Amino acid sequence: MPPPQAVISGNGDERRTLVVIFLRGAADGLALVPPVTDDHYYRARPRLGIAAKDAVKLDDRFALHPKLRALESAWGDGDLAIVHACGTEDQTRSHFEAQDLMEHGGVVAGGWLGRYLRTRPVESRGALACVAVGKALPECLLGAPAVTVMQSLEEFSIAGRTPAFGSQLERLYAMQRGQLGAAARDTFEALVRIEAMRTTTYQPGNGASYGRDEFAGGLSQVARLIKADVGLEAASIDLPGWDSHFAQQGQVEGLAGRLADGLAAFRRDLGARMATTTVVVMTEFGRTVEENSAFGTDHGRGSALWVMGGGVRGGKVHGAWRGLAPENLERRGVLEGYGDLPVLNNYRNVLASVLTRQGATAQGLAEVFPEFALEPLGLFGA
Repeated sequence: MPPPQAVISGNGDERRTLVVIFLRGAADGLALVPPVTDDHYYRARPRLGIAAKDAVKLDDRFALHPKLRALESAWGDGDLAIVHACGTEDQTRSHFEAQDLMEHGGVVAGGWLGRYLRTRPVESRGALACVAVGKALPECLLGAPAVTVMQSLEEFSIAGRTPAFGSQLERLYAMQRGQLGAAARDTFEALVRIEAMRTTTYQPGNGASYGRDEFAGGLSQVARLIKADVGLEAASIDLPGWDSHFAQQGQVEGLAGRLADGLAAFRRDLGARMATTTVVVMTEFGRTVEENSAFGTDHGRGSALWVMGGGVRGGKVHGAWRGLAPENLERRGVLEGYGDLPVLNNYRNVLASVLTRQGATAQGLAEVFPEFALEPLGLFGA
């Protein structure tokens, strides 16, 4: 699976940032955001159901997994919103096909985030307009105007060259005019900014403390870029490992803890800058409502999608929800017992609301999600 990714713009005046976190492997939304007042939940999961007394209460229906307690303050402050029964129209239950569909934004060339960046003004497409922090470019960024791949800020340099070589190269490109000259100037300015960051030890703000895992490190890098005013427009970070067919309880506990601790540190670190930062947490599909004989769950349909940050109508679970009674679930042929949580809220309608917050127009949204009749959820505003 691809490691943490990030995208940034060279427009230093653009302060609004979108961070997309992809939980690869199909995260169980019914474990992360369990409907603890629904008796059908416990009938379907006699061993895996999250007890209401242990969970973090959200409202009169839902709660958070105990390991997500670090996000309780974000919910209480109205900075965290959840859309349950969310996903795509994909029926294959294949990780690869579902991830491709979601990251492409449909059966269409390129990635939805890449297409969004192409709708941005030309002047915002500097050397740092699109940076993937990791070893590979995620599918959602395919078609972005420009991409730089790096695992850390320390790798953003003219590889294997001396400072004198960089100065000579800068003088050479200084004679260029037009788009090539502008791109070169942006690149060298970016190198100067990154070099300044490399030579100082990063101190997270507001007493925030990041973990030592790769996910926390990626979030720390993104926060550092936001605060350096390089014009970070969007970021995408992976947290893989959610395919929980066996012994799900321990697996989800570990990942949920890393997710919550990382997000809580990121939010604390940014402080007031969270007002112009939006975080989306998504996964390719959910898990079966009913637990299996191996103390796990299998590939399902709907899951939970989260939105955190400035302007969000938080402290609320948005979208349609029917409950877990068998007649309200999606059946698979002659499957007995419980079925799957249906997709009642298409993920594009969530992302459309988020991108509108970022400044996308109706025409821009049509380019990002072509051939889909958008009905954006009202996740922002009064």
